Amino acid sequence: MLELGMSSDSLPENDNRPSRTEAEQAVRTLLRWAGDDPTREGLHDTPSRVVRAYEEFFEGYETDPRSLLERTFSEVEGYDEIVLLRDIRFESHCEHHLAPIIGRAHVAYLPRSRVVGISKLARVVDAFARRLQIQERLTAQIANTINDVLEPHGVAVIIESSHECMTTRGVHRPGVSMVTSSMLGVFRTNSDTRRELMAMLNRPSACEY
Repeated sequence: MLELGMSSDSLPENDNRPSRTEAEQAVRTLLRWAGDDPTREGLHDTPSRVVRAYEEFFEGYETDPRSLLERTFSEVEGYDEIVLLRDIRFESHCEHHLAPIIGRAHVAYLPRSRVVGISKLARVVDAFARRLQIQERLTAQIANTINDVLEPHGVAVIIESSHECMTTRGVHRPGVSMVTSSMLGVFRTNSDTRRELMAMLNRPSACEY
């Protein structure tokens, strides 16, 4: 896991992260600061559980999002229309309060001659989401990475999410969602292409959840 406050796309060359023992001790310090006793039965194993949870929450720092898109397929029978993956659920954490960000991402691109496996688009979302984030940067990172690696005619990323740093603390506004978008290439320059994307997003889903 990257040290808090770092926001680069990959781990630094000299990874001077604290040890697991030091991380668990930091959790004990926070438990004491909160007013509880980390040695009592109910909290005895909490530090190790928190560290394991952090490994899962922030495993995106260990993933290179660009490498996920390296394998593409050209046998598409001339397909040259929008590819859209809707409703990619993700879990992230606000870098300001370490509070959860829960939302859905819609990722679209207009291929030139090659396509990528759709699971890879979801994995790119997760690779960036499972880091300390702000939604605006998350949206741009996903779009820019797909655009740089696949070099399509255009990329569109739209994210809607709920931020618990706003719903469970501070202004306490449950039910509020935040929407961000990044439109690159023809999705930015061609209004017809953008309208087609919006129409696709507004269609009823064929999937049952």
